[in-house]
Amino acid sequence: MDKESLPQKGSREPQRSTEPKPGIASWPGRIKDYFAELQTEMRRVTWPSWKQVRATTTVVIVAVFAFAAYFRAVDFVVERGVAKVFTTFAK
Repeated sequence: MDKESLPQKGSREPQRSTEPKPGIASWPGRIKDYFAELQTEMRRVTWPSWKQVRATTTVVIVAVFAFAAYFRAVDFVVERGVAKVFTTFAK
């Protein structure tokens, strides 16, 4: 392999693939392969038990309400602080 056949550093020429592009006629086969691979992967998934699903869902719901309460409290304090500043400077 000589230096002339290698791409030059900083060269702006796009690399051309020597593989032919798949045509429109091949798309049904590719879709079939995709779904076959998808089905194979879904069989490998380790699904959580119903008990684990309920436990993690409960944790998420409790966390959402806890964060909502926290941000409501912070919003209330900031709102009161800003209102106090405006009333002080409005006099």
